[in-house]
Amino acid sequence: MTAARAQLTLAEVEDIAREAHAGQRDKAGRPYAEHLAAVADGVRARGGSDDQIAAAWLHDAVEDDALSARWLAGAALPQQVKDMVLAVTKRPGEELAEYTRRILATPGALLIKESDLAHNADPDRLAVLEPATRTRLTEKYALVRSLLGLTAPKSPAERQD
Repeated sequence: MTAARAQLTLAEVEDIAREAHAGQRDKAGRPYAEHLAAVADGVRARGGSDDQIAAAWLHDAVEDDALSARWLAGAALPQQVKDMVLAVTKRPGEELAEYTRRILATPGALLIKESDLAHNADPDRLAVLEPATRTRLTEKYALVRSLLGLTAPKSPAERQD
């Protein structure tokens, strides 16, 4: 019988995610790690657990082919973290309703997606995009929020951060 591997720490998960996405840019041309950090910080600010924060760091890794599903399966992470990452990973050709049902059915995943959507829909981030892209993404994010039963995000004036 072999000894169980020690679980990755949050700092190690962050380092892995940053390295996996190194060189990748978001739609606004910013380093992708900024988005990962914002989602992880959003999960933390919303009262998320360490497992949810770890999943937030990894939330786009499989979808973006930054890390493989095989890597995730073998990673020294709690199964709940793996389940949340896979829940928020959009699959090629997948219907939006199926995607959102999987998120809702996976304990802990909704908070990660809520934080992801909040950062994606941040008016300051959207403002640098071309108008057609900004409109398309704003509508897409609103539809996903609706399917997930999330209320509309607060406007900057309503936020008390």
